[in-house]
Amino acid sequence: MKKIMAMAMLLALGGCTLADVKVEMLSERTALENQVLGSYNSLDTQMLLTASVRGVDSEGNIAPPPESSREQQEVIASMQIVDFHADDLDLFKKLGWVGENRQGLITIFEMNRADVPEHLKESAQRFGPEEFQAVVNQVNVSRETIMRHVIHMNASITDADFEEVAAIFAKIEADRADPGTRIQSEDGAWTVKKE
Repeated sequence: MKKIMAMAMLLALGGCTLADVKVEMLSERTALENQVLGSYNSLDTQMLLTASVRGVDSEGNIAPPPESSREQQEVIASMQIVDFHADDLDLFKKLGWVGENRQGLITIFEMNRADVPEHLKESAQRFGPEEFQAVVNQVNVSRETIMRHVIHMNASITDADFEEVAAIFAKIEADRADPGTRIQSEDGAWTVKKE
């Protein structure tokens, strides 16, 4: 019995190796993408914290807002503008009036009211051409402000990297976009996002 147990143990141990296995995990994202995403998420957190600061101190007196630079105030205001117009922008995308371009901005297409689906007609009628243009312009200016602030937040990214940063933002927006949204690919072609 001892012989059988010893043989079973040798066979079991003989099948095991203690080879040195090296595993390298490669991220699908580049280092620049990780920096941009990290900075962008940090801005989102800053905006939430700024919005949630109490206006009253512990004794019930009105407290001054925390100190922030002009640039921080501008980028937070830009993020608020993008958030404020998010529903309108989603509507414009569903109507095919705008698309996400490869520079991380919104491109305007024809404001065609003839092919508006029945369930969106009332919403589409709320916007005249001037207001439509103003919303898109505000979003684009705000997005560019955010991109430039992300560059300035990172010592290893310079203004010369703006096009690359913009392409990363374009990818973020394309990934976030709902199916049916017009998306511009890196080669400049426009497609409609599938599921």
